[in-house]
Amino acid sequence: MSEKRKRGDYTEEFKRDAVNSVVNQGYSSGDVNKHLDVPISNVTRWMQKHKMRSLNGVTRREIKTENRRLKKENKRLRMEREILKKAAAFFAKEWFP
Repeated sequence: MSEKRKRGDYTEEFKRDAVNSVVNQGYSSGDVNKHLDVPISNVTRWMQKHKMRSLNGVTRREIKTENRRLKKENKRLRMEREILKKAAAFFAKEWFP
């Protein structure tokens, strides 16, 4: 019977060092996983988190919030543009019958 592997608790420093090995030292995720005896899924997940954080320190939640705000603003601006187009057409008829 195979021995069940205990879930590892890794410190933030350990995770940072593993990601640093991939990002700055040119190792592959597989190399890091073998060298540190860490499941490759962990290394991959740490890399994904690193990529998300490296977006100028912006989190996914902040991106979604900003996206919602911009969509709302875009909708309002489209409505304003339509109103201005109708107003311009109305005044054009009055001035140039």
